[in-house]
Amino acid sequence: MKRKFQFVAVALAVGFALSGCGAEHAGSSESGSGSAKASTEGNMSTKDTKDTKDTQGTKGNNMNMQEAAERSDSMLDAVLKEINPEVQWAHGPTSTGSCDVTRRRTVMTIVSEARRQGFLDQVEKFWVKSGYRIKGKNNDEMFPAVYAKTKDGFGISVSVRGKGQVFFEADSPCVKESKVAASASRPNGPAYEGVYPLPRPNVRSDYWSTGAS
Repeated sequence: MKRKFQFVAVALAVGFALSGCGAEHAGSSESGSGSAKASTEGNMSTKDTKDTKDTQGTKGNNMNMQEAAERSDSMLDAVLKEINPEVQWAHGPTSTGSCDVTRRRTVMTIVSEARRQGFLDQVEKFWVKSGYRIKGKNNDEMFPAVYAKTKDGFGISVSVRGKGQVFFEADSPCVKESKVAASASRPNGPAYEGVYPLPRPNVRSDYWSTGAS
């Protein structure tokens, strides 16, 4: 009887030891999973923070108003050079806000009603090719317009207004305040310096003015 009792006691001791060992390994496994999860979450947080910093770093507010005006000029230069056949243009007024700047160009070539949509189609196609996002359009027959935006937050538009005159505008995002000099881009016709408002379109084109009275 005594021997039987000793055998049961030994068996129970071994069972408790094995149970403890299993619990220890289970705890280690769970702890390891928790550490991996925490590590993954930590990496995600780091990545999210980095993405946020990268996004902030690409915003227009890293430049000042003069630099933004020059960027707008380059955008306007590019689209006007793309139009075929060439049109004559002059500078419109530059306007500034507390942290933004707008450059303007006025087309002095007569664009007839029959050619207006073709003109805007050329512009839109170029902007899409340049990676701009088309934000909206006005499909009015008399006063159509196209509005686009660049990846770095600049807005640009082309619109037909009174007497069929075509206007371009480029708007900067909010940037650092600074003085803004006159545009260094040279018009391909009369500069009309000191003249405002500019004359209505007065240059005829064998193509763009077709059908205009």
